[in-house]
Amino acid sequence: MNQQPRIEALPELKLIGKRTTMSFSGNKTGALWQSFMLRRKEIKNNIGSALYSVEVYNDASFFRNFSLEKEFEKWAAIRVTDFKSVPDEMETLIIPAGLYAVFFYRGKGSEGAGFYQNIFTNWLPVSGFQLDNRPHFALMGEKYKNEDPDSEEEIWIPVKEK
Repeated sequence: MNQQPRIEALPELKLIGKRTTMSFSGNKTGALWQSFMLRRKEIKNNIGSALYSVEVYNDASFFRNFSLEKEFEKWAAIRVTDFKSVPDEMETLIIPAGLYAVFFYRGKGSEGAGFYQNIFTNWLPVSGFQLDNRPHFALMGEKYKNEDPDSEEEIWIPVKEK
């Protein structure tokens, strides 16, 4: 990966969506998104049409003691103005304000593992930043096409200065 990320100060985000607990070895992403997309139009106070694929790692040492079997929360969500109207069987998530390293990714979603590995093993150790214990997410806008090799998305990794 020769691309450097942009560093962005993100304001607090409010999201509504669905979540599940999973591990990398027991990936349930497809089923989660299928369930969410069937009902996303029920969310009336959304901001834009971008989709948020969020990972919440409850343990700050998740990546230091990495295991494919370790569980985390995976969200399929969209950004909203407020939480006044939450559809049944959906939940709210606040992503706290903070710094993010934002990477541009083009390619099939199923081929992204190497891209992520490069971020954590090559870019992060020499970046002057360390991981912050806040949600990670992919922002999927109009150019996101799932398994299309021309699909585009942004990968947002929470960081803080070393």
